[in-house]
Amino acid sequence: MLRTIILAAGKGTRMKSELAKVLHHLSGKPMLSYVVEAAKAAGSLDISVIIGYQADAVRERFRDGELIFIEQFEQLGTGHAVLQAREKFHMYSGSVLILCGDVPLLQAATLRSLVDCHRLHKAAVTVLTTLLHDPTGYGRIIKGPTGKVRKIVEEKDANEVEKKIKEINTGIYCAESRFLFDALRKIDNNNAQKEYYLTDIVAIANENGDEVGSLAAFNPREVMGINTLEELAAADRYLEKGEKP
Repeated sequence: MLRTIILAAGKGTRMKSELAKVLHHLSGKPMLSYVVEAAKAAGSLDISVIIGYQADAVRERFRDGELIFIEQFEQLGTGHAVLQAREKFHMYSGSVLILCGDVPLLQAATLRSLVDCHRLHKAAVTVLTTLLHDPTGYGRIIKGPTGKVRKIVEEKDANEVEKKIKEINTGIYCAESRFLFDALRKIDNNNAQKEYYLTDIVAIANENGDEVGSLAAFNPREVMGINTLEELAAADRYLEKGEKP
């Protein structure tokens, strides 16, 4: 079985718009639509969307989408956002995809590969990564001598050595439900942004002795988030050409 959680609660202040980020149109439809479609095409049986800013508007726009909406009333970080879904998942013990509502170019084939990798290695959590020539602004993937992911460090918390790492966290994961929500109860906000980071579940898995997997997306464009109107316009042009990431 496979279920999905999509993070879509943020306003997106860098968009310089009062409209919720995930409702901005990309080639004629809200960017959240693309993420929902990718999750369904990857085989997800149900999809929970974490909403916050303009929650009612998001519900209304997707009222016919057979989605489960869960409201995050306080914006306390990505870990806190996923934790809001714990009651919906308390009877579920299968795999969970965690996606971002502002990553509309993500392909279903990549998600299927992520799930296959996760299950092949019997991992507690598997993170989708990619390599960037300029990784500025992204969390870095910290690996051990054998190439296994040890932890993810957000840029604001990274030291100078870690900042030179080119492999970054895309914010997309596959995790086992029971591990996920147990781990989320253990995270804290002792970091530069005073937020509850979803990324901390990777370090917790390692502390538990659980398997941590990773898969690198071949094309970085596919997994890049839309944070500005300029990036939205670039993605729009990309789709208009009929190209696929």
